[in-house]
Amino acid sequence: MAELSMHDHQQALRHYQPRHFDWQCSEDGRIATITLNRPERKNPLTFDSYAELRDLFRRLPYASDVRVVILQGAGGNFCSGGDVFEIIEPLTKMTMPQLLEFTRMTGDLIKAMRRAPQPVICAIDGVCAGAGAMLALAADFRLATAEAKTAFLFTRVGLAGADMGACGLLPRMIGTARATDLLMTGRSMSAKEGLDWGFFKELFPPEELHARAEALARSLADGPWFAHGITKTMLNQEWAMGIEEMIESEAQAQAICMATQDFRRAFEAFAAKRRPQFEGN
Repeated sequence: MAELSMHDHQQALRHYQPRHFDWQCSEDGRIATITLNRPERKNPLTFDSYAELRDLFRRLPYASDVRVVILQGAGGNFCSGGDVFEIIEPLTKMTMPQLLEFTRMTGDLIKAMRRAPQPVICAIDGVCAGAGAMLALAADFRLATAEAKTAFLFTRVGLAGADMGACGLLPRMIGTARATDLLMTGRSMSAKEGLDWGFFKELFPPEELHARAEALARSLADGPWFAHGITKTMLNQEWAMGIEEMIESEAQAQAICMATQDFRRAFEAFAAKRRPQFEGN
């Protein structure tokens, strides 16, 4: 019986064929770009696009090629949230079990984004509202333009600001008082506020946004990407830990990284005064 390799469980995703958004990969397959492509409606999500995004992010831990994901919108806007007529109106006619199935599905997308080992970069221009704001919040990096307007609009339609993890994620990023303001009023956070509060990493002119996102993605994809995945895992796990558990968990995580060939390659490159080549093993 042939020996089973762990690589047999992996799959290349560079040729993935999406149904409800655009998907492109760099020539080496390391950088994938998801583009929400309904610009005439400011790129809203539908039941189908929610589900496909959830399923795609669930597959990413098993990707043999993709190391970084860029998420963006077409036509000068990021995402206007759930489509008013394709999601909001049908929700008003659903039973409680159906509603719970939907809200759990949207939350599953956020969980899948956080669990994917690949860093996720959101490139945000124009409208970034409702579920779109939650996609941005779930990402690891957010680059934006000065025209970006981010709003957690749930109260505007009579719902709680507690949606898709907003009440847990947003206060940790920008502070409880600021999160309370945004989640209760539904007002837009300006790009400058987002930058000052740490929501956005940097602001760029619209014509530079995608190139800047690609440059960041390339630096991460060519870096110690196995270790980046460990860092992301620890950022997620340590939220609910005490200091003893944190330090022990990081001791284990770092020992794992020290056992990789990437760690040895980095030392040898440093000693030889050359740039290291990381292979993720």
